[in-house]
Amino acid sequence: MQFKIALCQMLVSPIKENNISHARSLIRGAAEKGSKLVVLPEMWCCPYSMKTLRDHAEDIEAKSSPSISMLSEAAAYHKITIVGGSIPEKSGGKLFNTCCVLGPDGEIKAKHRKLHLFDMDLPGESFRESDTFAYGDGPTIVDTEVGKIGIGICHDIRFPELSILYRLRGAHLICFPGAFNMSTGELLWELMQRSRAVDNQLFVAACSPARDPDVNSDYMIWGHSSLVGPFGEIIATTGHEEDVVIGEIDYSILQTRRENLPLEKQKRGDIYQLIDHSSGK
Repeated sequence: MQFKIALCQMLVSPIKENNISHARSLIRGAAEKGSKLVVLPEMWCCPYSMKTLRDHAEDIEAKSSPSISMLSEAAAYHKITIVGGSIPEKSGGKLFNTCCVLGPDGEIKAKHRKLHLFDMDLPGESFRESDTFAYGDGPTIVDTEVGKIGIGICHDIRFPELSILYRLRGAHLICFPGAFNMSTGELLWELMQRSRAVDNQLFVAACSPARDPDVNSDYMIWGHSSLVGPFGEIIATTGHEEDVVIGEIDYSILQTRRENLPLEKQKRGDIYQLIDHSSGK
């Protein structure tokens, strides 16, 4: 299977209605260029500010989410699959960082709630997602018109076990909507994408919002959305400004790479296994 994928690195404004309209326009442009899969960034409908996220939260289950409604309409109109970045979701009195995958019929095929929340305490800089968001409770892998896709959100990429699980469950591609900040982004964003791709011999697509240096925010975005191939090669990428990154995915390459270097057959399950971090064993 071969198809075009588009990563919409969009500039997010403080006004949700404008973001929804702008995302619709970027999706339309990507579809007109032949993209069959469109990926949006983490928190594309509102600024990534812990102070205001609750104000922008939407109830997806009640089918009253303006962001998801737009994605549903766009997916059905253009007959494409959309990995809908993430939005703040309110459910059961909790707030989740949630990604919906929509099929060409406009229906929600899967919903992923961010599993690993980003808490950091660096000299002069601290940030705690867990003070705002609740944790998701399971991995998400979904059969789509463009293959089997695993979903992670931003910090989920830091944990190789999740990507290994997706590979074992037959994923061809893992999509990571993300919004790495300036300090971790420069050091780790591309490194993590290439590591997850080459370790598991699959494609990785990572989509960030664009950086807006004029916004007074408690979280400055790194940007640099990319499509990475199964040898860790960068197929398509961009800088920090708004852009739509379009690349071509060819799943036949996966079989070739896995035959050339059969890592699954070479693994030594008899001498190692995943560590139980809670017990240290």
